[in-house]
Amino acid sequence: MRFSAPLIRGRLVQRYKRFLADVVLDSGETVTATCPNTGSMIGLTEPGSVVWLSESDSPTRKYRHTWEMVEADLGQGPTLVGINTSRPNALVAEAIGEGLVAGLDGYPDLRREVKYGQNSRIDILLDCAKKGRCYIEIKNVHMMRRAGLAEFPDSVTQRGAKHLLELADMVRSGHRAVMMFLIQRGDALQLDLARDIDPAYGEAFDEARAAGVEMLAYRCRLSPEEIVVDTAVPIEGIEVGGARRRGPKVRTRV
Repeated sequence: MRFSAPLIRGRLVQRYKRFLADVVLDSGETVTATCPNTGSMIGLTEPGSVVWLSESDSPTRKYRHTWEMVEADLGQGPTLVGINTSRPNALVAEAIGEGLVAGLDGYPDLRREVKYGQNSRIDILLDCAKKGRCYIEIKNVHMMRRAGLAEFPDSVTQRGAKHLLELADMVRSGHRAVMMFLIQRGDALQLDLARDIDPAYGEAFDEARAAGVEMLAYRCRLSPEEIVVDTAVPIEGIEVGGARRRGPKVRTRV
């Protein structure tokens, strides 16, 4: 997924009210940016951190800038981390369309935000006359407290647990269901659940997996110009499926 214009570099002054961040751009201008992330963003909000913003030319927006990425360093050199939780659905849909997600190819119909379950919307619904339906829920992952180990969630998420149980219901109804963790950072070698932060989510994960929900994790490559879904990584206790050869990239502009 390629940005319509390269991101703008600056340094974080502070994140506040969860949805706002003050940033001093490299030009010297101080701006208030929207922070499209409701989580705690553990380890990613240190004042002075290098951040990257997109800019909208919409005349109706109160804040023109959106916080997209931050540079984080756990002692192995800085890495870009995507914090915009509105990006993963489009990224995964693009990757599936390109045949880059092992086991999710061969579905001729892909729809997004389809109603299902208990007053919910599934992030992606794949459909095929022969294969049937595949329900895919997507979660953005950016937390890393130990080098190489990405973790989810970074705060309590009752909604996330509800989605897992609804996926399990889809399996019991005879459909296929997938929980996709999209890690918006390139330094992740493995994914684990932050059960110390949200034990209930861990329990829902275990129940969903026991019911037959498939668990996948993919990391991304990030730059100020684009984000690309890259490589599958193992989830603690779950083996990674067979790798799939990458095809030609077809990128959408955002």
